[in-house]
Amino acid sequence: MNKLIKTGFSFLFLMGALNAQEVKNDPDTTVDVQEANVAEAVVTKSDSVSTFKKIKLDGIAAVVGDYVILESDIEKTLIDLKSQGASMADITRCGLLGKLMEDRLYAHQAVQDSILVSDDEVNATGDRQIQQLVSQIGSVEKVLKYYKKEDEASFREDLFKINKLRMLSEKMQNKIVSEIEITPEEVRQFFNNIPVDERPVFGAELEIAQIVKEPKASEEEKQKVIDKLNEIKADVEDNGASFSVKAILYSQDPGSKSNGGFYSMTRQTPFVKEFKDVAFSLREGEISDPFETTFGYHIIYVEKVRGQELDLRHILISPEVSQKAMDDVRKELDSIRQKVLDGEFTFAEAALNFSDEKETKYDGGLLRNPSDYSSRFELTKMEPALYNQVRNIKDNEISRPILENDPRGGAAKYKIMKITNRYDEHVADFAQDYIKIQELALRDKQFKAIKKWMDKHIKDTYVSVNAANKDCNFANNWLKD
Repeated sequence: MNKLIKTGFSFLFLMGALNAQEVKNDPDTTVDVQEANVAEAVVTKSDSVSTFKKIKLDGIAAVVGDYVILESDIEKTLIDLKSQGASMADITRCGLLGKLMEDRLYAHQAVQDSILVSDDEVNATGDRQIQQLVSQIGSVEKVLKYYKKEDEASFREDLFKINKLRMLSEKMQNKIVSEIEITPEEVRQFFNNIPVDERPVFGAELEIAQIVKEPKASEEEKQKVIDKLNEIKADVEDNGASFSVKAILYSQDPGSKSNGGFYSMTRQTPFVKEFKDVAFSLREGEISDPFETTFGYHIIYVEKVRGQELDLRHILISPEVSQKAMDDVRKELDSIRQKVLDGEFTFAEAALNFSDEKETKYDGGLLRNPSDYSSRFELTKMEPALYNQVRNIKDNEISRPILENDPRGGAAKYKIMKITNRYDEHVADFAQDYIKIQELALRDKQFKAIKKWMDKHIKDTYVSVNAANKDCNFANNWLKD
């Protein structure tokens, strides 16, 4: 259980740092210093000190604007990082204090700039986190026990303070870099300024194309599912049956079945359009008629409406696809594959004319890397499932039909795949690797903008570091020498 929690809920990984105080009492715009927001547990190596000093656990370590950081916050955060299994090789007490101060400076300036985070937005985030934790651990009581909280109210209060500080900090950082763009000339200059012997080395990469065929259920099977969902709907509406229990019994959605079909969502939640359109057309307490998406047929019950956010439960049932339909699709792909090999048409032409996958068929079947939307996949960073599908495909070869099950609960499908380009490990080349170099140049420009912003606002903001921490070699000029 511990490993699961550590993997899935990094937003709580510094839960122990919950005792810092505010200097000013402004409940609408400022929050207690509650959490070390170190998303990736990375602290600049230059933040170091030669020796650990004995400290007073309830003393003040530093003050940044309206926020106070206690010595105990640093100690508890270090303990929490260790308990979460984070690598401690590059993490020092001074470095962690520097990161805590950065987060408070962002939050402090966000308040000064009237960057708002509404209480409803913060509470909704906490609700989602608790729901996710409950779905993983099993119950609210187990969540409270794991985080050593006496009651749900105090846990929610802690989450509120943590999330408000984090959201203020994130909005401030986003504001700093949101309008930063990079021109082709800046990319060229960035690349030319890297010494030849220091240019990055990119790992072996592949470009991959595929043709997908999705076996279809018969109309008879579809009607069976629609009838079943209508029966469930009637039992809930007419007989008071529990929608949540029905979801546990019948839903085929692996992401919500065990939690009674529950989801909390907004218009921005990455669900398919058909699902969102139906969900936002319902009133609180209403159950939809059965409707179809790529995953199967659904009914939705809207449990609560909170402005632009919905709490809902849904039941997904996918029509059964016959073995004959599966075999027919596999044979069709075998035939398409052979015609490409015989030169009757190219792989790209076959994808356009025969593939059922709209996202790739109009681009020659070419897959896009979700990390940067380029067409390249670095072998060492490739998803294991995709790697296993392509690892044995040779150049100019087309795979035999591959059966792929949808981990999100959609119907199984067959596909054939081809390696359209292969790039060996190589030192960065401006023409060949322009997209990657462009990303590096943009990050460098953003880093410099944040550094400039940090230097200015440290100078203009009240900052105090206690005597015990003045030996720290901070990455930023917190001591204002």
